[in-house]
Amino acid sequence: MNILDQIANYNTLIILILVLILLIMLSLQCYNLIKIKKIDTDYDLNQNNNKTNIIFSEIIGRLSNLTESSSISQNELIKTLNNRIDNLSRDLNLTMRDNNSKTSESLGELKKHMDKIDEAQKNISDLSSEMITLQDILSNKQTRGVFGEIQLNEIITNILPPSYFSTQDTLSNYSRPDLVIKLPNPPGKIVVDAKFPLESYKKLKASQNKLERQEAIKQFKLDLKKHIKDIKSKYIIPGETADSALMFIPSEGVYSEIHSSLEEVIEDSYRSKVWIVSPTTIWALLNTIRGLLKDVSIKKQANIIQKEIINLIDDLARLGIRVKKLQKHFDLANSDLNEVEISTNKLINLTRKIEKIKIDEN
Repeated sequence: MNILDQIANYNTLIILILVLILLIMLSLQCYNLIKIKKIDTDYDLNQNNNKTNIIFSEIIGRLSNLTESSSISQNELIKTLNNRIDNLSRDLNLTMRDNNSKTSESLGELKKHMDKIDEAQKNISDLSSEMITLQDILSNKQTRGVFGEIQLNEIITNILPPSYFSTQDTLSNYSRPDLVIKLPNPPGKIVVDAKFPLESYKKLKASQNKLERQEAIKQFKLDLKKHIKDIKSKYIIPGETADSALMFIPSEGVYSEIHSSLEEVIEDSYRSKVWIVSPTTIWALLNTIRGLLKDVSIKKQANIIQKEIINLIDDLARLGIRVKKLQKHFDLANSDLNEVEISTNKLINLTRKIEKIKIDEN
C-alpha cells in the first residue's frame, strides 16, 4: 500500500501546481489590464472587475472539475491497482506454489539421477581397475597363456563331462598342450592350444598411419603363421592324436580382425588343419561334440541292450527245454501215482474179502 500512498501524494502535488499556475496567470492578466487601462474610470474598473470575476469563476470551475476528475481518476486508479495487485499476488502465489512443487520433484529426480550417475561412475572405476589388471595379465606371455587356459577350461567344464577332456597332458613327443579333448576313434584326441600373438596385434591397433598399419599387419601375419606351424608340428601326431588341432583365441576382437583382414592366414590354417576358434565358436563346437558323444553313448548302450536281449533269448530257450524235461518227469510221476493208486485199490479190495471170510467162520 506504500505505492498507492505515493501515487495519491503525487496527484495532489500536480493539482497544487496547476492551481498555482492558474493564480499566477490571473495575477499577470490583472496586472496587464491595470497597466493598459490605467484604471481611469470606475466603469472601466467595474468592467475589469466583472471580467476578472468571470475569469476567476471560470478558473475556480475548471479547478473544481479538475479536482473532481482527478479524485475520480485517482479512486479508479487505486481500485484498478488494488485489483491488479491482488490478481498479481494470487497468480504469483499460485506460480510460486506450482514452481516449488515442480522444483521439489525436479530435485528428487535430479537426486535419483545423481545417485545413478554415482553408481555408474563407481562401476566404471571398478571396470577400469579390472581392465588395467587384465591388461597387465595379457602383457606377459606366461600369464596370457594362463589366462587363455583358464577361460578355455571354464568353457569346456560347463559343456563336456570330465571324462572327455584333460589339461596339461604330455604327448609322445614330450609336448604339453593346454587341453586335450578325448573323442572315440575316429577322430581320436583333439589338441587345443590357448596361446596367441598379442604383441603384434597391439602394434596393429596402435598404428597411426597407413605405413605403420601395413607393417603391423605384416608382422601379425608372420606371427600367426609361425604359431599355426608350431601347433601342427607339436600337436598333430599320426596314430596318437586327431589329424587336426584347434588354436583358441581368447578374444573376439582378435578373432574378428584375423578373419576380416588376414585371409591368407585363414587359408594357411585350413591347409595345416589347425582350426582357429574364439570363445563363441568353440562353445558351438563343444556343444556339437557333446551331441555326438551322446549319440555314441546311446549307440553303445543300444549294443549292450541288444547283446543282453540275445542272452535273454538263449535263457528262454534253455528254460523251455528244462520245462519239457520237467513235464516228462511230471508225466512219469503221474504214471507211477496211477500204478500206486491201482495197487492201493487192490489191497483195499483184498482186505474187504478177508474181512468177509472171517465173518463167515464165526
